[in-house]
Amino acid sequence: MSASTAGKSTRIVLASRPDGAPTPDNFRTEVVDLPEVGDGQISLRVVYLSLDPYMRGRMSTAKSYAAHVELGDVMVGGTVGQVVESRFDGLEPGDYVLAGAGWQSHAVVDGSAVRRLDPETAPISTALGVLGMPGFTAYSGLLKIGQPKEGETVVVAAATGPVGSAVGQIAKLKGARAVGIAGGSEKCRALLDEFGFDAAIDHRDPDFADRLAEAVPDGIDVYFENVGGPVQEAVWPLLNTYARIPVCGLVAQYNGADLNRKDRLPGLFNSILTKSLTIRGFIQSEFVKEMYGDFLREASAWVRDGKLRYREDIVDGLENAPEAFIGMLEGKNFGKMLVRVAPE
Repeated sequence: MSASTAGKSTRIVLASRPDGAPTPDNFRTEVVDLPEVGDGQISLRVVYLSLDPYMRGRMSTAKSYAAHVELGDVMVGGTVGQVVESRFDGLEPGDYVLAGAGWQSHAVVDGSAVRRLDPETAPISTALGVLGMPGFTAYSGLLKIGQPKEGETVVVAAATGPVGSAVGQIAKLKGARAVGIAGGSEKCRALLDEFGFDAAIDHRDPDFADRLAEAVPDGIDVYFENVGGPVQEAVWPLLNTYARIPVCGLVAQYNGADLNRKDRLPGLFNSILTKSLTIRGFIQSEFVKEMYGDFLREASAWVRDGKLRYREDIVDGLENAPEAFIGMLEGKNFGKMLVRVAPE
């Protein structure tokens, strides 16, 4: 576990920008003094840090939907923390909150920028996973863009991850058939036995494309895109007319693969035209105002009733965040990747 003396914080900053896959050398650990807690602010100790694929994009200066992390700045990230000192009405020492404190052991943040959590309702770690940004990404992207109908087939890649596993389960709750794509026999078994998918396909299988085709005899009506790359290429010929493709992520390309393969564009646009496909990229934050309240109400009930299951892959110690993050981008995690920075 990371430790801090009074008034100090251990933090991990971006030391250099990666060329391809990140390495430990791209990160640096520092111990810094915490600022005084001002009016309307709170200080907190971080308990859980979320590690997510989008962070790879923030390490780059490439144009994106969000600002990149400057060299020497704390790595961004969602956190669950416990209030140590409060000068914000409505929050008291001991309260647990969802905050964007990033890769550090302690932080001073505006009280208006956090959300109080009730540990009696659900484990506080779920605010970073199934009941947090990944869960809402699945909920909003699938229901707003994918719009699965009863009896349709929904396919999702990276299906044992926090987004993919929720996509498949929500599709089932809405009456659709769920087919998950994952890497390795253990993850495929979990899709069937733990998450209740109708079929699970191992993308490492040399006959992956054939196995996928066999699993979707009626074609694919919704493809929730998380990875891109060879998985996407196997899915594309199986899309039905009027299929919907919510584009959530392209993790196979985050480390510098060519995003502008012009040789594929004619075929892509021909499919869009001839199959009347709907393809829409999205960032979950654009749906918060419209859907977040419904998500918290529905998903909390599903979790409580055992209808929406989740896995967490927890690593202890802030100092292990870089290695865990690098492994996550390589698909080594199983479930929502969290760093336990301090005990609850």
